[in-house]
Amino acid sequence: MTSIATDDKGIIANSKSPHVKLRATNFGDCRWTNGFWAEKTQKAIDVMIPYMGDVLCGDIGHALNNFKVAAGLKEGEHKGMFWHDGDFYKFMEAKTYAYALSKNDALLTELDEYIDIIGKAQEPDGYLQTQIQLRDDADRYENRKYHEMYNTGHLFISACAHFRLTGQRNFLDIAIKHADLLHTIFFPDTKHFQRFGFNQTQIMGLVELYRTVGDNKYLALAQKFIDRRGTYEIKHDSTTVGYPIGDMVQERTPLREETEPVGHAVLALYYYAGAADVYAETGERALITALDRLWESVTEKKMYATGAVGQTHYGASVNRDMIEEGFIDDYMMPNLTAYNETCANLCNAMFSFRMLNIHGDAKYADIIELVMHNSGLSGISVEGKDYFYANPLRMIHNTRDYDAHADVTETPNREGYLSCFCCPPNLVRTISNLSGWAYSLADNGVFVNLYGANQLHTQLTDGSAIKLTQDTEYPWKGLVKLTVDECKSDAFDIALRIPGWASGAEIIINGEAVDIETVPGTFAVINRQWQPGDVIVIDIPMEATFIEGHPRIEEVRNQVAVKRGPVVYCIESPDLPEGTEILDVYVEGDVELNTVHKPEFLGGISTIEAEVQLRPVPQNGMYRALEKPQWQSHKTQFVPYFAWSNRGTAEMSVFLPVIWK
Repeated sequence: MTSIATDDKGIIANSKSPHVKLRATNFGDCRWTNGFWAEKTQKAIDVMIPYMGDVLCGDIGHALNNFKVAAGLKEGEHKGMFWHDGDFYKFMEAKTYAYALSKNDALLTELDEYIDIIGKAQEPDGYLQTQIQLRDDADRYENRKYHEMYNTGHLFISACAHFRLTGQRNFLDIAIKHADLLHTIFFPDTKHFQRFGFNQTQIMGLVELYRTVGDNKYLALAQKFIDRRGTYEIKHDSTTVGYPIGDMVQERTPLREETEPVGHAVLALYYYAGAADVYAETGERALITALDRLWESVTEKKMYATGAVGQTHYGASVNRDMIEEGFIDDYMMPNLTAYNETCANLCNAMFSFRMLNIHGDAKYADIIELVMHNSGLSGISVEGKDYFYANPLRMIHNTRDYDAHADVTETPNREGYLSCFCCPPNLVRTISNLSGWAYSLADNGVFVNLYGANQLHTQLTDGSAIKLTQDTEYPWKGLVKLTVDECKSDAFDIALRIPGWASGAEIIINGEAVDIETVPGTFAVINRQWQPGDVIVIDIPMEATFIEGHPRIEEVRNQVAVKRGPVVYCIESPDLPEGTEILDVYVEGDVELNTVHKPEFLGGISTIEAEVQLRPVPQNGMYRALEKPQWQSHKTQFVPYFAWSNRGTAEMSVFLPVIWK
């Protein structure tokens, strides 16, 4: 039996990682109390997770059935994608967080039932992949298209979370048994297995397992998967037939030499997140230098205004490898055909969270905030039961001879079940876990990463207790009050994130303005001898404004989008006159933007009211002589991008052409 060498709780257990500036708080030390994220988290516990359980544990999703069939508890065959086991592990992870927050023993009982079935499905030597175990035409680690590594990574991550938050070993022991087999097969340098570092969640999972049980071989194997990248000829062999090769699957260029993100966006960002975890333990400079370069490239040259990534469904990499659902050239940012898989957007936040803890820079938290308030949250309906896989920035329908997304994972409306079900549990586990990202711990203080009403009860790195209460109506209002409820008598830091979009933020302590510079995109670090009852107020101006894109982004030249605080807005056809198409809508560059909070609308949101200009465009031919436009004014509202497609089939656009009268 492997010994345990970790804290008895916490989800990203980097408390002992030697190469980070900030350390994650234990999960549950921060709890949302009311407002935006409290409501989303409670919706996850009350609606999202139970509904997802009905889907995955029944005959629609069939995920639990796959384990039952593999365990000999049910007759049948494997159904779902090859990565469906991993989807179920993510669902279990979300349910584990729900249990940790609610202490509802029924959830723990349900998890134990799943684990018992999974344990019966596991082979005696530790192998566990239902898509292989139930197929006669496939064998273990025969071809990487079966996504065995992806399922493995989520098994490890979910099992570690379960152990830390329940104290039970039943799931962890399954993971250890499987990990030991993985090490036996993949640690030796053999020609057949050298290219199995694919869909790389196993790297994150192995580091989590290392942190949880303290066995160095898991960290060594994680690094081995990184080191093998780009060390072999890129051509099809028996392990690759049936799936794209090269940049698509992150294998052409050694990571330490990579200059920009390529290939499938989820595969890339999971890989970078795993490499960041390895760096946190090893401190290898070449690794973090490459990750710094790649993070900058993602966020400065290939990311949408909503924090979304993965510009295209099909395309080619800079090395001319065929890619799907991934990165293409810098500043090539289509709106209508943008892919922006929900998983990719969430991975952007996951990678940034790791970089935040490594470097301690606020810019990484800015990306987390951007994703979670926009392109991550847009993946699920306000009700909590319907999902988007792709998240374009514009949607039109067949009125202009455009078939809006015929593929099952790209629908004009959210769907209650996606046959490719990777995104829904990924989003729900992230929402359920987000309170664990709200704060980080420094050597002598606490950093406030995310704003939202919450209570923090944790320990600083020296073991002293600290309790904070955060009161705010963020993201609808920019006023945040932080009360020190308990603290040590010695001086320590409280660092407040000044969002990159925020100008003119002011900090007040105990009713008096303080001379602390509030530079957008940084942490304002306040060091003093704090006393229980001290109150910090940060007032962040939050005015609606227009934003424009880099001039090299051809698709948004002479177009603008509305943004207020961290929330990006869009115009949606239910707010336009009947018969108006989204492509008929323009906006004046100096129009007044008025914020109106509507607590009963779309789950409680702030809308932006403004006049837009309508110009029906003739459809006679591809090009035509320009005539002076005849504008029609229409007073309407912009809604948060995350809240679109909750009022029936709709057209939508984030960016609108701007005019000046």
